[in-house]
Amino acid sequence: MSARSCRKIKFIKMQALGNDYIYVDCFKQKLAKVNRSDLAKKICDRHFGVGADGLILVAPGRVSRFRMIFYNPDGTEAEICGNGIRCFARFLYDCGLSKKKLQNIETRAGTIHTEIVSQSQDFLIRADIGKPILERKKIPVKGKGEFCINEKLNLNGQKVRITSISLGNPHTVIFVKEFSPRWRKIGEMVENHPLFPRRTNVEFAKILSPKRIRLKIWERGVGETLASGTGASAATVAGVLSRKLDRKITALFDKGKLLIEWKKQDGHIYITGPATSVFSGVYNYSTRT
Repeated sequence: MSARSCRKIKFIKMQALGNDYIYVDCFKQKLAKVNRSDLAKKICDRHFGVGADGLILVAPGRVSRFRMIFYNPDGTEAEICGNGIRCFARFLYDCGLSKKKLQNIETRAGTIHTEIVSQSQDFLIRADIGKPILERKKIPVKGKGEFCINEKLNLNGQKVRITSISLGNPHTVIFVKEFSPRWRKIGEMVENHPLFPRRTNVEFAKILSPKRIRLKIWERGVGETLASGTGASAATVAGVLSRKLDRKITALFDKGKLLIEWKKQDGHIYITGPATSVFSGVYNYSTRT
């Protein structure tokens, strides 16, 4: 007969435009013997756990002082998260791990540079997430040609046009005149399409002007989310490539907005937006041994 064990894990829940994450300080709590994938599934569950769009571990870095380890609610480890990295920077500041306004944070997608630009009510943080990757094989996307820009994709008889980009994690952008009532189903179909070996995040983008877009997000390993920093960045790049958007735009979501800038000088993408602490607590993580 298996025995049940229980471990108490301290956490802080944070959110950026409704994108919510659970943060665990691994400087103070060692999770070496914890199945992190299983923990992510359980703690992110919105009915039987705390509920979140992801579990983020604040850990010592290999090169920089801090490293972000990010798990989706389905237990898969992801490369990067635009809203999550900004909340990570605020976590460091609020919890006293570092009072520096500038931080270098390691991720699976490389080192991300963040800056606290305002400590007002919104507590704005800017993140430099580097250069977008456009080469098909590096995203990755199957098919012919070097790039996947404005290509037709067949979804059980329904055709959509897609542009795929990597920002350390794969994204696929679909421009729409209006949001279809079936956008979630379409998002799920695109995420799991055989064209994408590692699946893909999906962004539905409605252009309001060359400087403003409205977005709906279907996130790989999560489903519908209220916002996405890397998703807004991918939509910006896709809009610039198709000559629909300027390089500096405002991305609108249900619960707020992000400023996205794809700089011509260095080719990097910069995300600016709020990050907020919601509450802290202790999670009773139960396993069978």
